[in-house]
Amino acid sequence: MDPYFHIHQPTLILNEDRARQNIRGMAAKARANGVRLRPHFKTHQSAAIGEWFRDEGVDAITVSSLSMAAYFAAHGWEDITVAFPFNLREIEKVWELSAKAHLELLVESTEVVDFLDKQYPRDLDLWIKIDAGGNRTGVPALNTAEIIHLASRIQASDHLNNKGILSHFGQTYSATSRGEAARLYSEGVARMHSVRAALQKAGYRKTLISVGDTPGCCACEDLSGVDEIRPGNFVFFDATQVRIGSCLEEDIAVSVACPVVASHPDRLEVILYGGAVQLSKESMLDNGTTSYGDVAFPSSDGWTERIPGAYVRSLSQEHGIVHIPKAALDRVRVGDILMVLPVHSCLAVAALGEYITLEGERIGTMISRSEDQAEGNGGESYQEEDDAKDADNLPVF
Repeated sequence: MDPYFHIHQPTLILNEDRARQNIRGMAAKARANGVRLRPHFKTHQSAAIGEWFRDEGVDAITVSSLSMAAYFAAHGWEDITVAFPFNLREIEKVWELSAKAHLELLVESTEVVDFLDKQYPRDLDLWIKIDAGGNRTGVPALNTAEIIHLASRIQASDHLNNKGILSHFGQTYSATSRGEAARLYSEGVARMHSVRAALQKAGYRKTLISVGDTPGCCACEDLSGVDEIRPGNFVFFDATQVRIGSCLEEDIAVSVACPVVASHPDRLEVILYGGAVQLSKESMLDNGTTSYGDVAFPSSDGWTERIPGAYVRSLSQEHGIVHIPKAALDRVRVGDILMVLPVHSCLAVAALGEYITLEGERIGTMISRSEDQAEGNGGESYQEEDDAKDADNLPVF
């Protein structure tokens, strides 16, 4: 019997064993290198999955918004870095959260420092956001004069504290090999060391370095040159991380189960109920071809290895168009399920909002309707309400 027969729409399937192993591996690597692991929880966004990190000794986390900080603070996390430039319009949220957790905020301009100095007269830890090659945001690493000026403004306050310098090495996501990711990570660390040296020369002796990106933290064996690492995607990995070399395919811990709604053998394509709304439009280049996800068959263990030559070639709002070689296409019928290994697992989680484990349990997130029911025991048995009377006959994955 098809183990996915009760799935009616795109559904995020989670292999808990793989996710726990990924967490265990990164925690062990951080300990071996003498650095603090402050994982980024924007990938999984789940209080239940957050507890798996506690099992590995993690007691401090990273989030991408104050709303996310509030969610995890409500679930007992007390040491939280908001790794996004502080938004002045959310000062009231900082006031509210400061009673529940220790917050650390990011700054990259004197305007923000001056605002916090005047509007938040409490002790507050700040990180100076550095652009060490990612070219997204932050003070460029070469602009040490501006960085020193920013540090001086923080020091001039009687209640603001400069913890150090922080960067996300987004450039590693463009790497095409594990070796290239390691090189880009090392170059980013070297830029951060140069910034710290300039700050120390200016009299700022205690400057911590915080960095975070999954490709670099996975590819580089020596992480000892920084004080803390903040990777997030490693909890699940995805098709992009496989291409980079951050992980093996068997390390991917999430996949999206998508119903097949149409078949077009003449053009070697099937149509999935699973489009940009569920998968995002994040893409990757695979041997010069744009792909929106790898494709696998469902199995009692979750999913098979990816089907050679099969990939999501196009997405619209609800449609996913899959190119699939004939030998595999002959196995697919309308009404079947195909599994999409996402290009970016963080975005698939944000789009779908909850997980179903291989054992059939539902795990909620901060954006899912099932979060209230999932609190306390980490999940509940998944079944459609219409199937409740047949619950004893529902297979697990």
